[in-house]
Amino acid sequence: MDRADIVHNAFVKRVAAGDFPAGAGPVGPLSATDGVAIFHAQCLSRNLDRRSRKMQTAGQGFYTIGSSGHEGMAAVASALRTDDMAFLHYRDGAFQTQRSAMVPGTTPAWDMLLSFSTAVSDPLSGGRHKVLGSKALNIPPQTSTIASHLPKAVGAAYSIGLARRRPPEHKVLADDGIVMCSFGDASANHSTAQGAINSACWTSYQSVPLPLLFVCEDNGIGISTRTPDGWIAANFAHKPGLKYFSANGLDIFDTYRAASEAAEYVRTRKKPAFLHLSLVRLYGHAGADLQQSYLAKSVFEAWEDNDPLLHSARLLIESDAITADEALAIYQATEEQCTRVATEVIKQPRLQTASDVMASLIPPKRNCKLTNGPDPDIRARVFGADMKQMNAPQPMSRLINWAMTDLMLDYPEIVCMGEDVGRKGGVYGVTQKLCDRFGSNRMIDTLLDEQSILGLAIGMAHNGFIPMPEIQFLAYLHNAEDQIRGEAATLPFFSNGQFTNPMVLRVAGLGYQKGFGGHFHNDNSLAVLRDIPGIVIACPSHGADAAKMLRTCVRLAREEQRVVVMVEPIALYPMRDLHDEKDGAWMDQYPAPDQFIDLGEVGVTGDGPLAIVTYGNGHYLSHQAAKALKAKGIETRIIDIRWIAPMPVDGILAAIDGAEKVLIVDECRGTGGQSEALLSMLTERSHLPATRLAAEDSFIATGPAYAATMPSQVSIIEAATKLLGAK
Repeated sequence: MDRADIVHNAFVKRVAAGDFPAGAGPVGPLSATDGVAIFHAQCLSRNLDRRSRKMQTAGQGFYTIGSSGHEGMAAVASALRTDDMAFLHYRDGAFQTQRSAMVPGTTPAWDMLLSFSTAVSDPLSGGRHKVLGSKALNIPPQTSTIASHLPKAVGAAYSIGLARRRPPEHKVLADDGIVMCSFGDASANHSTAQGAINSACWTSYQSVPLPLLFVCEDNGIGISTRTPDGWIAANFAHKPGLKYFSANGLDIFDTYRAASEAAEYVRTRKKPAFLHLSLVRLYGHAGADLQQSYLAKSVFEAWEDNDPLLHSARLLIESDAITADEALAIYQATEEQCTRVATEVIKQPRLQTASDVMASLIPPKRNCKLTNGPDPDIRARVFGADMKQMNAPQPMSRLINWAMTDLMLDYPEIVCMGEDVGRKGGVYGVTQKLCDRFGSNRMIDTLLDEQSILGLAIGMAHNGFIPMPEIQFLAYLHNAEDQIRGEAATLPFFSNGQFTNPMVLRVAGLGYQKGFGGHFHNDNSLAVLRDIPGIVIACPSHGADAAKMLRTCVRLAREEQRVVVMVEPIALYPMRDLHDEKDGAWMDQYPAPDQFIDLGEVGVTGDGPLAIVTYGNGHYLSHQAAKALKAKGIETRIIDIRWIAPMPVDGILAAIDGAEKVLIVDECRGTGGQSEALLSMLTERSHLPATRLAAEDSFIATGPAYAATMPSQVSIIEAATKLLGAK
């Protein structure tokens, strides 16, 4: 027999017989009315679990992780306000059912069973995933099982204090609101959780407001690996800047008391707290998990004997809030409700086509206030002496800096964050003076943790800000790529566009730094970003292009709620000359603030029969090669694709129209590089002969051989000559 049925039968039998597990009496501020409401939510969550398991067995429902054993979270929901944003552990069905009871007009049984059955009419994901969450309940969807939502919870909590001082146009969270995020004891060991909690402590230690409540749901096991007794308390009870609270999660009176105290502390002190709840896990990790295959029967039977619903019924009976018959009636009413709703839910249509599934990859556009630009006098004061240099050619790093200045003047909701972006002005000076111009609240020097940097950005975007995080080097992004792939990019997908976290992520990257840093500071691969659905990837090569593309990136984030990544070629930051020393041919004047390069717009130089399709450093090197090729009688047209994703297919095809042959120059590695996609596209969409020159599948060395594995002016000339059959 399914363990869910065993637990169900035991509950009914034991309540009828008055056979309850032992425990403390009903002590604390929980009222009888609220206690009964919590119990109702617990019963509904339990029966939703049981019904979803039966649907899955019958092929009418799909992958699900149940909440049974964690029903104490309903008491946590009762202790919070409904406008407190909640990032939930995947076992928090009881939290959602209780919050639904606190928000008029919601239908938790119907909504959650629609999700379990992946029905198109699921009000959250539109049938894309079994996921907790609700726009009406202020619960963004979570699909992670490894606590990857904790960094953005830190960011959302941080945004509350900043929004109080600088309200963004699309502000969501209340000034006196708090953020709650919950997770399991096993997830607490994950580096993401450890980093996020450390980031919260680091922030709190400096007396920066951070109204965040961590809730650790400790059931003593992670899938099959037991958590050592006392481990969570030993790990988190004495962290600097973090107030520790604990409660018996099987006792709704004790849980409500501790949750209320913790929430009050966070709300009034604006500091993070850690609420540790002791719970049990019923039925195994997920629907298909058979815990009897790795646990002694005595272990999970002891958990079942401590069924939290039995404890809740006992406590409410002892407090004269309900009778045993009334407890059974509530339980049986929710069972009947779930059975009845399930028979209707399974009739609902599901997603069928690729276009249906992909419809929410791109968020909906939103209305934004128009801006006429900053006051000229304010702009002149902010730029200071830099205004006198704007008519003179400048390298890329300075033009990006000026573009950021204009954008931050135009849009007060832009906030930059990253390691060394503030006082130091960045490793390459790209953000110099910005801290003086806009203050440390908008140029945030973070701790050294890429997951925390990106989490801060994602969380702030939940409250209406337009974050512009910086990752110092492309190779560092690998430490935190799941924050972009698993959190930022998936949010509109799993919420049917209802939740978004727009941002412009700036990453210094690619190769060709002369002898500096080797592979960890030179990383010629964009594969970590290219395979993430829905994001925009920009890669400028000229300084003026960088300024104009950055403006488009901000527009895409602000108006279209997109996740945008701008990869800035480090080697081109200071580049001044093209062919000869001091020729200044790779510098540009600062383009006027109303000039843009639109998404999908490519750059074309020349109209020769040989089309060189490239980007980034390859664009620079191709211009060098073009001069030598012209001396050999080979005329070229150099096409800078500028946008890595989505690939500007129409722009590229229009640019090669009239050419005879195509050479792709890709500074990234041949395996997984952009050249693979470009060559495939040209093979499918163009009749022109095409070949590619890409970097070797190698890491980059330090020293004189720094560029030996990548395309060069000489290798481009050789490849072009060979392609054309010329001498």
